[in-house]
Amino acid sequence: MRSDFLTKVITYGTFDLLHKGHIRLLKRARALGDHLTVCVSTDEFNAEKGKHAYTSYEDRKYILEAIRYVDEVLPEKSWDQKIKDVVDNDIDIFVMGDDWQGKFDFLKDYCEVIYLPRTEGISTSKIKKDLGVPD
Repeated sequence: MRSDFLTKVITYGTFDLLHKGHIRLLKRARALGDHLTVCVSTDEFNAEKGKHAYTSYEDRKYILEAIRYVDEVLPEKSWDQKIKDVVDNDIDIFVMGDDWQGKFDFLKDYCEVIYLPRTEGISTSKIKKDLGVPD
C-alpha cells in the first residue's frame, strides 16, 4: 500500500504545436488525481512511428514542464514501456484521448484506464495541414 495517498495519473503524447486541445486534455487528466505525469514521445520514437514533430523533444518537454497541470514529464521511447511506467511510478489512472478508445485496455490489469473526449475542431495534424507542414 502506498503511503503518500496521492492519486497519480499518467498520459502520453507527442504534444507538438501545443494547442487548446492539449491543454484541455492535461487539465482534465490532472483533475482526476493529485499528480500528473506526462510521457512525451522522443524525436527518435516519433521517427520510428513515421512522424516528425515540428518542435524538438527537449522544447516540448520544456513547454510541458511550465504548464501548471503537469507535475512531471518523462520521455516516451517505445510503445511497450507503458506497463513499466505505470508500475514504476505507482500510477492509479491512465488517460488518453478517445481517438485511442480500447487501444490501451491491456493496462486495466494495472490501473484504471480512461479515454477522454477530444476537443472538436483542433488537432496538431489539422494545424500542420493548414500550414503545409509535413506530419
